Amino acid sequence: MNEAVRNLSIPENWDRRGLPGWCYHSEALLDLERDHVFRAHWQIACHVSDIPEPGDYLTLDIVGERALILRDRDGAVRALHNICRHRGSRLVTEPTGHCSNALVCPFHGWVYNLDGTLRGAARPKSFPPLDKTEFGLKPIEAEVWMGFVFIRFRKGPQPDVASLMQPFAAELGAYQPETFVPTGGVWTQETPVNWKSVRDVDNEGYHVAMAHPALQDLYGSTYYDEPFVNGLCRSYATYNPHAGRRWSVRNYVHLAPPATHLPEGLQRAWVYFGLFPNAVIATTPELVQFYQEFPLSTGHTLLRGAIYRRNDEDRRTRVARYLAARIDRDTQAEDVQLTVWSNEAMTAKAFEGFYLSDLEYGVRTHHDHLRAVLPVMALDEAPEERDLAALNASLSATR
Repeated sequence: MNEAVRNLSIPENWDRRGLPGWCYHSEALLDLERDHVFRAHWQIACHVSDIPEPGDYLTLDIVGERALILRDRDGAVRALHNICRHRGSRLVTEPTGHCSNALVCPFHGWVYNLDGTLRGAARPKSFPPLDKTEFGLKPIEAEVWMGFVFIRFRKGPQPDVASLMQPFAAELGAYQPETFVPTGGVWTQETPVNWKSVRDVDNEGYHVAMAHPALQDLYGSTYYDEPFVNGLCRSYATYNPHAGRRWSVRNYVHLAPPATHLPEGLQRAWVYFGLFPNAVIATTPELVQFYQEFPLSTGHTLLRGAIYRRNDEDRRTRVARYLAARIDRDTQAEDVQLTVWSNEAMTAKAFEGFYLSDLEYGVRTHHDHLRAVLPVMALDEAPEERDLAALNASLSATR
């Protein structure tokens, strides 16, 4: 535990304001967010166990980009744009699947090798000679860390994933997440809010006591958040001494086998590792999961994630994992409702912005990170939509 952060003293002049309401419904700002926040920062695509064999693939459609994650014939994980070089057709049409030898475009039949190089165009004599690499599928920057596959659509301010995530390496590494296997594939859900409202709720535990009865029963008296520092944040909790008022919590605590494979501080802990701008890797003694959100529009968001289990899971651990996931599922449903209620206010004339508790520095520091990327978000009043991009560029140039 980081006691210095846990006992963080908030200065008297700490700015308790969050982002102004206009940031949650500006179309021009969302265009900048897609490019500078989402495309330029690392995103979790999947876990290596989601594509275990050569030819296995998974697709990811986010912020106007189409990614294809697959194992090539040598077993290497590759990330490619899911865009045929001929006419831009979607090359792979299913969310997951297997192609044993090659990728074949369903539009005109162009064929690509599993490493992305062009094998051949349909009716090749109708084209000039085509270089197999030049006309291959465009690669996406990718890195595997702790078993998770990270992708980035364009170069951005973050370093490589291993350097970025180094502060989490020892603690998360204790679970050996690279050895985990899927429990049911990647899930998705749409919700009618701005993506930042999702992150605002997830970035603070101040609401746990009131809004999450199961979590409050399980670990409410021990839970604490840490602020975002250099793109990372962390939340940590251990089980309450007398947890068990609710059925799911009581059975979870009593049935879970001792997690002696973990260091003492993690044997009865739930830990959340946050990555700017929109991802969390969460752990319990029984499972590892990731979850994230992506904007579909200013008022509509895609939630996405997956749960993974130990590959040597026994029956008691499987029951405990089910109960942990049940608690987490109820918590997510409660959070979705909270985001809706909060997000509804953003366009109201009466909304005057956030006024944050000392316990909500996770929200504030996440907003600080956003303002560092897009300084226009520091403006209290909404600029004209047509001027927003130019104004942001001017503010960036003068920092």
